Amino acid sequence: MEDVSKIIAEAKAQMDKALEHLDHELTKLRTGKASSAIVQDLLVEYYGTPTPLPQIANIQVSDARTIVIQPWERNMLGPIERVIINANIGITPANDGEVIRLSVPPLTEERRKDLVKKAKHAGEESKVGVRNARHKGLDQIKKAVKDGLPEDMGKRKEAELQDLVNKYVEQVDKVVGAKEKEIMTV
Repeated sequence: MEDVSKIIAEAKAQMDKALEHLDHELTKLRTGKASSAIVQDLLVEYYGTPTPLPQIANIQVSDARTIVIQPWERNMLGPIERVIINANIGITPANDGEVIRLSVPPLTEERRKDLVKKAKHAGEESKVGVRNARHKGLDQIKKAVKDGLPEDMGKRKEAELQDLVNKYVEQVDKVVGAKEKEIMTV
């Protein structure tokens, strides 16, 4: 009985991770507003070691359309600029010798539709993660039934697991819908 409750808790934890991953992926999508999340995950060569950008520079959002990156060391301006260009985030860096400015351009209708597709794709990936957690949980419940768990208890736990999956899929749809609305708002 306790083992089966653990199975449900494990599945729930995996579903939570899928939802967290979705949130992380959606913060990377540019919505026409400046956000430090756009450059947060970029890795810059720092003395031969790929280092996350926030560890070698101060990243600030100075206004709704501008991100300012001020490296701790001036010699890092070039490498940071190259990484931003190579990251293909759709923003051209402006280096003034002190800081790098990123001006976030307003989104075109075509770019908005493309971002909505990316958001929906990230949502589908999260749903796959949720379903994988369900599949793993169901396998463990069936194994527990074989090992002596009463069959009706197994069926109840399977139903409980499915209810959990439905709840998480609905949550994913809600999050993606909100992001889609945010992207399409001009």
